[in-house]
Amino acid sequence: MSQPLWGIDLGGTKIEGVILPGPDRAEPMVRTRIPSESGKGYKHILNQISRLVNMMKDESGLIPEKIGFGTPGVTDPVLQTMKNCNSTALNGQPLKADLEELLGVEVVLENDANCFALAETNWGVVKEKMPNAKMVFGIIMGTGTGAGIVYNGHTWPGKQGIGGEWGHNCLDESGGACYCGKTGCVETVISGPGTERFYTSLSGKKLKLDEIYTLYKNGNDAAAIKTIERLCYFFGKAVSVVVNILDPDVIVVGGGVGNIKELYSLGRASLENYVFNNRLDTPILAPSLGDSAGVFGAAALVAPVDTNALNR
Repeated sequence: MSQPLWGIDLGGTKIEGVILPGPDRAEPMVRTRIPSESGKGYKHILNQISRLVNMMKDESGLIPEKIGFGTPGVTDPVLQTMKNCNSTALNGQPLKADLEELLGVEVVLENDANCFALAETNWGVVKEKMPNAKMVFGIIMGTGTGAGIVYNGHTWPGKQGIGGEWGHNCLDESGGACYCGKTGCVETVISGPGTERFYTSLSGKKLKLDEIYTLYKNGNDAAAIKTIERLCYFFGKAVSVVVNILDPDVIVVGGGVGNIKELYSLGRASLENYVFNNRLDTPILAPSLGDSAGVFGAAALVAPVDTNALNR
């Protein structure tokens, strides 16, 4: 009998935990969340994680052997401290070591985008529609723009821990300055805020992306039409770099921006125009797990390793 899988999704506003029966079943035995209150600092975040784990123990009557964590950044493989976290209190902190000391169990940390890709591979749309996929590229387009890579059922963080950091490739100068220090990153061009800024530059009005999209569908707002067409155009151009380098079996697009249906038609047409091939065979799919993907993916991090898959 397989051991239950414990996963925690460490977000900027909430910390969510789940216990799954095992790698073949995604029906939670326990699922709960509490506020992260990250503005109160690093030690407070640690205390909130400890509180959540104790709640999960009490509710389940179980003790974890190890816990997977989806994090809003990555662990530097050399320094063993966190980097690139939008929850900035985590940056520079030895999160893995501190969690293992605090909780008394082994922990496995991965970027939240990798967890998203892993969950959709194990239990979501990839398993449903592309069960034989070896390489999966999972995109999250929302407030930020990131991605994760899954190869043979396992995440691929890369030598420096930045595997899949597609959001900080330079795409177009019109995106303007990025917080990372570069100009025109994918994130500044096609994230939710980047798309909203472009609409404001045309119309002088500040609207949320869903409002802009409604105007686009109504067909009577020239700025909205140009904004969504631009989003789809640059989506294809940006993704073409990924396809040309990794040539994944499937791409899954999550996050709020991923709800723009035209990404799967106009965006795909743009990708087909830029990819280095005479056609585009790569499926681009919407996810099926919704807000479960992050925490389910964290739990998948502690599933038993299939050594045969690693050698395929």
